[in-house]
Amino acid sequence: MQLSVKGKQIDVGDALRLHVETQLKEVVGKYFSHSLDAQVTFSREAHLFRADITVHAGRNIVLQSNASAAEPYPAFDMAAERIANRLRRHKNRLKDHHQDGVSKDEAMVAQSFVLHGQDENSQEEANDNPVVVAEMTTPIEVLTVSQAVMRLDLGDLPALMFRSRAHGGLNMIYRRPDGHIGWVDPSQNAMAKTVATKSQV
Repeated sequence: MQLSVKGKQIDVGDALRLHVETQLKEVVGKYFSHSLDAQVTFSREAHLFRADITVHAGRNIVLQSNASAAEPYPAFDMAAERIANRLRRHKNRLKDHHQDGVSKDEAMVAQSFVLHGQDENSQEEANDNPVVVAEMTTPIEVLTVSQAVMRLDLGDLPALMFRSRAHGGLNMIYRRPDGHIGWVDPSQNAMAKTVATKSQV
């Protein structure tokens, strides 16, 4: 595993680097024998240390987590334990992932934009053209709903768009404020209209 450990305005010593490497190999190695690369970044948040972990653990599998504590070691340990808990939750799905090779269908490539946030005191109208801060491409993969939920959880993402393996249409899952995961499937509305039309004939 290619590992990058760095600090933002913090010196990261050899002992901490060794601790990070040992722990990550143990946590991720149980589920992925050939992890591609990992980045761990330590930073300060007021009086706390924050550890951010990103691991590219397999084909299109990204693990992410973070935690804060009074010292860098426990901050990293808590972030690593969160990844371990997520991997344990999805253990069976990860086995299916290895057997199926993830997606047999080609991913769609879409344009992705980062928009400048509106200032509360800004006089700009909401329907004005937003300022584009960054532009990139992102793959929209063909997944089952359970695979998409696994990706959302492992990557600690707020939302994920994917193409439904059942019908090929675009779907989205997202984290709700109540802790549950929401699922948006526009094809359900189309199917309901089709059924209603047939029943009227």
